[in-house]
Amino acid sequence: MQQLQSPQRSGASAVAGPRRRCEGTAMGAITLDLRPGLGIGPFTLGMSIREAFAQIEHQPNIYDVVHVKYFDEEPLKLDIVINFPDHGFHLRFDPWSQRLRLIEVHEVTRLQMRYATSLIGGPTLATFVAVYALFGPTFPGIYDKDRGTYTLFYPGLSFAFPIPSQFTNCCHDGEVSADLPLEFPDGTTPVACRVSVYDNSSDSKVGVGSLMSKALAPPLPAGSLYMEEVHAKLGEELWFTIGGQHIPFGASPQDVWTELGRPCGIHQKQVDQMVIHSASDPRPRTTLCGDYFYNYFSRGLDILFDGQTHRIKKFVLHTNYPGHSDFNAYTKCNFVIYDAEMEGPIPVGGSSKRCITPRTKWEQVKEILGDGGRAAIQTQGSMNNPFGPTFVYGYQNIAFEVMRNGYIATVTLFQS
Repeated sequence: MQQLQSPQRSGASAVAGPRRRCEGTAMGAITLDLRPGLGIGPFTLGMSIREAFAQIEHQPNIYDVVHVKYFDEEPLKLDIVINFPDHGFHLRFDPWSQRLRLIEVHEVTRLQMRYATSLIGGPTLATFVAVYALFGPTFPGIYDKDRGTYTLFYPGLSFAFPIPSQFTNCCHDGEVSADLPLEFPDGTTPVACRVSVYDNSSDSKVGVGSLMSKALAPPLPAGSLYMEEVHAKLGEELWFTIGGQHIPFGASPQDVWTELGRPCGIHQKQVDQMVIHSASDPRPRTTLCGDYFYNYFSRGLDILFDGQTHRIKKFVLHTNYPGHSDFNAYTKCNFVIYDAEMEGPIPVGGSSKRCITPRTKWEQVKEILGDGGRAAIQTQGSMNNPFGPTFVYGYQNIAFEVMRNGYIATVTLFQS
């Protein structure tokens, strides 16, 4: 599991740096609104990891120490976790959709939560009595004898309480007698060690251990463009499956505005660093060239226009995997790439052994397209890119930027 520290920003600068704290602010001395089944503070279940970082960057004096954790070798295997060590909670994002599926307060004494007009957690101990008084009666919970915890469930919310070893005889077969753990025989009451906030549309009970895996991101609203499949036919066009837009090579900026709306950003392209390898292009290298990009960060897409003809010459699709210098700069593009020689379009949600998607690793790409030959090494220097170099492989009409773990970082489409 890889861990990054991001004291100021996320994305490309998510690296270890000096801790920054607002003077007079004590660790954990913040209060966040608790919204069962919806979220906590500015973090809402179902939001993208990019949206979460936007909230973090909006309040840098509060979220001044941020850790990002992920499984470097297999980024789709485990959650991407944003941890706030000073405030005792973290956000768990589904590794494929990169949407928030679970919020866990793992150090309840560090975070004060506001529910309605009452406070719980932080200096206000979240005892069983306090929880029961604030949230009201509910069904009996579940006792996990391996962890020695009793979990109490409310819709979209659960509290885990440790059961001291001397009182485990009160618990058996996952159940607890009716008067426990409201109060133990010695008059004490347990204090919550973990609070989980999750979507309750599936009616699942989510808690510590194996119960944690039951938390799913809420369903996307009808018509949402998030994780829209973008089909790319090599050498021809992009097709957006929800909106139905078709954008071919050679389209004009006006065509793109009409189909996709206003771009998130526009910037002039630096000279192509690969042009020196092209014997057919003797132009001298300059700092800038006339070509320019339309950036659609929320779609994980860049579109490059020729500076003279003002026609599309390239598409760049981003996977937004952690461990890449552009992580969090783009929302993930859920592309499906297939060869122009394939007959008929690929149905939405369909699969083909000859299709390339963000799940496809480099070894699989080579099985589909053949050996890409030697790679060009792309690096921005250790200061700008702490993740190390990536490797660029070119084929007819397509080039892949591949990370060291074998996953695709970006795909560039062009016409040979």
